[in-house]
Amino acid sequence: MQVEVAYALPEQQYLIAVEVPAGATVEQAIEASGLLEKCPELDPASMRVGIFSELASLQTPLSSGDRVEIYRPLQVDPKAQRRERARAQKRSQQR
Repeated sequence: MQVEVAYALPEQQYLIAVEVPAGATVEQAIEASGLLEKCPELDPASMRVGIFSELASLQTPLSSGDRVEIYRPLQVDPKAQRRERARAQKRSQQR
């Protein structure tokens, strides 16, 4: 069956179509994509993955047409970033 594996870096994006056997897992699709060799920063033991934006485990079985996504760790907590923007906006309004 055909699935896609997606991984995005700030400077480069990968979307690789792979053929995997029926019953293949997320982990098997990632291995088949070759991304573990192309991107040495990827660590299967700690990476977060999903299927069409829904978190999944490496052992999740795939269906034909699925898009496996490999997520990078967040650089900044989105809640903290929103709070900081709100503080900055409040300070600029007080001036």
